Amino acid sequence: MLVEKAYLYIVLTRTNTMISRLIHLFTRDEYTHAALSLDKDLQEMYSFARKYTHNPFIGRFKHEHLEEGIYKQAKHLPGVVLEVEVPRENYAEARELVEQFIANRSRYKYNFRGLIYGLLNRPTTRDDRFLCSQFVYFVLYQSGIADFQTPANLVRPVDFLGLDAQIVYQGDLKELVVEQETNYPIRIRLYRWVRERLWSTKAS
Repeated sequence: MLVEKAYLYIVLTRTNTMISRLIHLFTRDEYTHAALSLDKDLQEMYSFARKYTHNPFIGRFKHEHLEEGIYKQAKHLPGVVLEVEVPRENYAEARELVEQFIANRSRYKYNFRGLIYGLLNRPTTRDDRFLCSQFVYFVLYQSGIADFQTPANLVRPVDFLGLDAQIVYQGDLKELVVEQETNYPIRIRLYRWVRERLWSTKAS
């Protein structure tokens, strides 16, 4: 029987914030932040990050937008957008989990202890504290999409590059947001990027 497919999107970035620089200093990872989007336009994109743009010490679950907050402040935003094909049933489970976070957002806080423990390669467990990558992994794991066989707080953004996923965009994510001057949605810009990449590959 043919299984209906759906798609989740994982957005990996590296900003110039203090925490991002700290993580990069310890890990040398290309990407230091992860977010999960339920749609290709990246309008339903969620993660754990700072509550206030200029305050790195208060973090929470939040609805993220590439054209707002820390993303907006960055002059350059190196990143990658991964498209993960999943059975529709698993997609529905992932969406339900995210909706539970949305409904109970006041309960959850950023896992600063998990961050320090992660940099020291030490596992820690809290069901109300999450790192950005810990949240993305939690949703993928609980919905039966991925199992990295590692403590959740030790999962790093770059680990998602090992998923069976298609890179639908890689480069400066600010180019996806320059559309303050255009009406094209992100999905159209992603499509054009993939098309141009395929064309240049064939041409060479």
